[in-house]
Amino acid sequence: MKRAQSLARLNGRVLRVFSRRTTTALRAALPLRLALPHLEPVLALNVTKEVHKDTLVIVRACELAADYPAAWTDVLPQLLHATKEIDRTFLARVGTFPVGIVIRYEEIAPIRARRMKLLYDAALKILAARDSDRRLRGAMQATFSRDEFDLLLYELFRLYAEETRSLSRSVRLPGLLVPLRNLIAQELFGVMLRVARPLAHEIATAAYRPGAPGAWK
Repeated sequence: MKRAQSLARLNGRVLRVFSRRTTTALRAALPLRLALPHLEPVLALNVTKEVHKDTLVIVRACELAADYPAAWTDVLPQLLHATKEIDRTFLARVGTFPVGIVIRYEEIAPIRARRMKLLYDAALKILAARDSDRRLRGAMQATFSRDEFDLLLYELFRLYAEETRSLSRSVRLPGLLVPLRNLIAQELFGVMLRVARPLAHEIATAAYRPGAPGAWK
C-alpha cells in the first residue's frame, strides 16, 4: 500500500501544479477575468476533489494488483459509485460560497470513466514494475518511455479539463454573464489545454532526467 500512497502523492502534486498554472493563465484571459471571482473558488475545490478521486483509483489498482486485476467492467461501477460520495463533499463545500453548481452525470460520467480507466491502467503497470529495489521513478521509466509518459500526462490533463468544462457550465453567474456561460466554459477548456501540453512535457522531462530531484523518485 505504501507504493500506492507514494504514487497518489505524486499524482496529487502534479494536479495541484496544473490547477495553479491554470488559474494564473485564467487571470490574463478575457472573458474569464470577468467570471474568475466566481470560477476560482470552484476550481480550487475541484482540484481537491480530483486528487481524492484519483487516489481512490490508484489505491484500488494496488489492492487488485496484490491479487489479480479484475475486469474493468466490474471495477468501474464501484469507482463511479465511490466518486459520487466525493462529489457530495465537493458540492457541500461549494455551497458555502455564493455560487451554485449541479453535476451533470449524464455528461460527466463518460469523461470520468475514460480518465479513471487511463489512470487505473497506468497505475497497475507502474505498481507492478516497482519492487524493493526499484523506486517510483524507476518503475515509471521501466513502464513508459519519456514520450509515452508525456502523452499519458497530457491525456489525463485533457480529460480533467473536459470534466471541468462541464462543471463550469453549471456555475451560477451574475445576470450579465449568464449569456456568456458556454463561451466562458469553452475558453476555460482552451486555457487548460494550453497549460496542459507544456506542463506534461516539463514533468516528463524532469522525471526522466538523470539525477532528477527527489520528488520524482
